[in-house]
Amino acid sequence: MLIKTLVLQKDKLTTVNETATLEEALNILEDSGYRCVPILDASGKIFRGNIYKMHIYRHKSQGGNMQLPVTYLLKNTTKTIDVDSPFFKVFFNIKDLPYIAVLDESHNFYGILTHAKLLEMLSEAWNLDISSYVLTIMSTGERGELEEMSKIITKYTSIEACITLDAKKGSSVRRTLMTLPAGVDRKTLNQIVERLEKKKYHVAEIDDLQSGDTILDEDK
Repeated sequence: MLIKTLVLQKDKLTTVNETATLEEALNILEDSGYRCVPILDASGKIFRGNIYKMHIYRHKSQGGNMQLPVTYLLKNTTKTIDVDSPFFKVFFNIKDLPYIAVLDESHNFYGILTHAKLLEMLSEAWNLDISSYVLTIMSTGERGELEEMSKIITKYTSIEACITLDAKKGSSVRRTLMTLPAGVDRKTLNQIVERLEKKKYHVAEIDDLQSGDTILDEDK
């Protein structure tokens, strides 16, 4: 239920009823300050799609009828996820959207998951209060490499977070980002890097989360 903890629920949102006109929808958007809001059916339960301020203004500038129903400019009608959807599904659906609509177990509108909230959750892997360095480690992606890298690091310290990039078919290089906890000093850091390098795991970059500096990068 990770998704559920991140959702901004319906009763806290500005929404537009499907019976509203484009003029009414524009007024709601202007008053709220949002560039996009959900459109719900007359019952307030069913998600119909999104309405964007820019689309209404474009329609208006071209002399379009502002008394048309808001559904005339309906967008993102199928861009939804379920409240119990696997987390990876969010990434395949949200992409360039400001938010994605979330449906409950009965397929009624539950709320939205914003792009900003998703990024905020991901950024917790670099929480400055509990982290010191992020190591970008290069490997070939072969079986057992992640386990071996983890064992090397945990001989010296714990691992606060781990993210693997480039994990796709045909990729010959994989980048693994290992976040070390706060309190790791430079001596311990150097020992970890030296040990990884001896095992042929190239540490391409080290980011100091406290100073904001990059200690080592692959161009050096």
